[in-house]
Amino acid sequence: MKDYELSNRKYIIGGIAIIIVIVYTIRLFTLQIMSDDYKKNADSNAFLKKTEYPSRGIITDRNGKLMVYNQPSYDIMVVMNEMQNLDTLDLCRSLNISKDYFIERMALIKDRNKNPGYSRFTQQMFMGQLSDREFSVFQECLYRFKGFYIQRRSIRQYQYPYAAHVLGDVAEVSPSDIEKDDYYQPGDYIGKLGIERSYEKQLRGKKGMQILLRDAHGRIQGRYQNGKLDRRPIAGKKLTLGIDIELQALGERLMEGKIGSIVAIDPQTGEILCMVSSPTYDPRMMVGKRRSKSHHLLSTNVWKPLLNRSIMGQYPPGSTFKTTQGLTFLSEGIITPTTLYPCSHGFSFRGLHVGCHGHAAPLPLVPALSTSCNGFFCWGLYYMIGNRQKYPHVQDAMNKWRDYMVSMGFGYPLGVDLPGEKRGLIPNAAFYDKAYKGSWNGLTIISIAIGQGEVNATPLQIANLGATIANRGFYYIPHVVRKIEGEAIDTSFTRKHVSMASREAYEYIVQGMRASALGGTCHELRRLPFEACGKTGTAQNRGHDHSVFMGFAPMNNPKIAVAVYVENGGWGATYGVPIGSLIMEKYITGKLSEYSEAKARQLQERHISYGTTSR
Repeated sequence: MKDYELSNRKYIIGGIAIIIVIVYTIRLFTLQIMSDDYKKNADSNAFLKKTEYPSRGIITDRNGKLMVYNQPSYDIMVVMNEMQNLDTLDLCRSLNISKDYFIERMALIKDRNKNPGYSRFTQQMFMGQLSDREFSVFQECLYRFKGFYIQRRSIRQYQYPYAAHVLGDVAEVSPSDIEKDDYYQPGDYIGKLGIERSYEKQLRGKKGMQILLRDAHGRIQGRYQNGKLDRRPIAGKKLTLGIDIELQALGERLMEGKIGSIVAIDPQTGEILCMVSSPTYDPRMMVGKRRSKSHHLLSTNVWKPLLNRSIMGQYPPGSTFKTTQGLTFLSEGIITPTTLYPCSHGFSFRGLHVGCHGHAAPLPLVPALSTSCNGFFCWGLYYMIGNRQKYPHVQDAMNKWRDYMVSMGFGYPLGVDLPGEKRGLIPNAAFYDKAYKGSWNGLTIISIAIGQGEVNATPLQIANLGATIANRGFYYIPHVVRKIEGEAIDTSFTRKHVSMASREAYEYIVQGMRASALGGTCHELRRLPFEACGKTGTAQNRGHDHSVFMGFAPMNNPKIAVAVYVENGGWGATYGVPIGSLIMEKYITGKLSEYSEAKARQLQERHISYGTTSR
C-alpha cells in the first residue's frame, strides 16, 4: 500500500528548500545589486574620493572696484569607517575643542534627520573654517588621527563695511537646502541673503573631484589612473554690480543715527546705483565662525538691522504720490494744465477737512506740485471718482485709478533681483467694497490722493517712480547686477515697462518738479550745478511725520533718480531733500563741493531719537 503521508512530506520538505533558496537569492541580489554598501566598502578601501571646491565668483562695483573676494580656509573631514584607535583627548587638544563638543559633533554627523546625506564610507564635515594658524598646527599631528582629513576651500571676504543688505552673506547649508538641490552635501556653503542668494547658481561654480588610490594599509599611493578620471573644479562667475561703492558709502554715512532708506537708480538702464537701508551692519561681521553669534545679535536688535527697508519697508509715500495723481487726472481728462482748484488751508467739503500749509490759491497743476498743495489733488480725486459720465459706477472709477498706479510700478513687487521684496498696497474697488460694505465715495477715500490712507509703497517703488518720470513714461525693472561673466543680462531687465499716462502729462509733471526745485518745497536743489527736479513728501505717522523725497537729474538727460525715506524725520525738506541733493551731486559730478561736504557732516551728526519702540 502507498504511504501518502511520506509522499506528502517529501513535497513539503522540497517546498521549504526552494523557499530558502529564493530568500537567499533575493537577499544576495539586494546586497550586491540593489544596495551599494559593499561597493562603497570596497571602494573606500581602494579609493579616496576627494571633493575639490571651486572658488566662489568675485563681485565688483560698476567701476570695477573689488567688493567681495575669497580667502583660503580649511575644513576637518572625517570618514567614520576609517577611524581606528582614536585618542579622543589628543584630538581635542590638537583642535582646541572640548570632549563634549567632540561627542556632540559625532552624534550630529550620524543623525540622518539632521544629516540626510550621511554615509560611514564618505567624508563628513567635522569642523569647518580653520584659520591658517589652526590648520598648520593640526596638519603636523594629522598622521595620528586615522580617518581624519583636511579639505581646502575658501570663505568670503568683504572689502568694504558697506552694502550689507545688497551683498548678503554665505553660511552652511540647511537640511532643506540639501533636499532642494542635490549639488549640496552636508558642510557645504550657500548664499543666505542678498545677491549671494539670488545669484547662488552663478556664484557657486562647479565642484571637482580627485580619486586617490590607497594601499591595503590605507596609505595614499597617488592618483587613480594618473588622474585620468579626476574632474577639475570650475570657478564661479564674476558679477559686476550697478552699485557705485563711493555713492553707497556716502548714503550710509548720511543715514547714520536714522531709520529709513536711500535708493538711487539709473533711469536709462534700471541699474541700482545705491541701496541704503538704515540701520545697517558691517558685512564682515557675517564671515566665518563669528557669523552665528553676529546673526543672533543682529536678529535680536530692536531696530531690526537685518531688515532691508529699501525693498521690505512698506510706507505711505506722502506727497511724492501727488505726481501719480497729476499724471492720472491729466491723462483721463479730469483736469487740463490750466484747471484751477481752491485750497483754503486744505481741502474742505461737506464737513471733511484735509489740512495744508499756506500758499497762493486757487492754482493749476504745475504750481500745485511746486508748493505741494493738498487741496488741488484732493479735488482732482474727488472729481474723478464722482465722474458718472466717464465712469458709470464708483467701482469703475476706482479700478481705473488702480490700473494707472499699477502701470507706474505700484501695488506689486517690481521684480528686483534681491530676495524678500514686498508689494506695498494699492487698494481697488473690491478692497473698499469690503471695508465699507459697498457704501463709499470719493470723500471716503480722499486721503489716497496725497499718498496717505491705505496706500503703501517701498522706497524702491518710490525711486522707480522718479525714474519713470525722468524717462517721461517708462521704466526698466530695477536690478542690482549689471553684468554676469559669460552671460547675457536677463531680458526682463532690458524690456521697457510703459505707463498708462500720456507723454504730454509727464512733461507737465517734470515742469512741476523743476518749479519745486527753483522756488518750491525742494528749493535746496537750486544750488546744484545741473538742472534737478524733485518732489517732497511729509508722510503722516502716529509719531513724528516721515521725511520723504523723490527726484531726478539732470532734467533733460536723466542719469539718476533718487528716493529718500527718513522715519520720523519731519518735513520732506528737513532730511529728504538735502540727502537727495548730496546723492545727486556726488554721482553726477563725482565729488561734493566744500559747502556740500559741510552739509554732509551736519546731516551725519544729526541723529533722530526713536525711544525704545521695536520697529
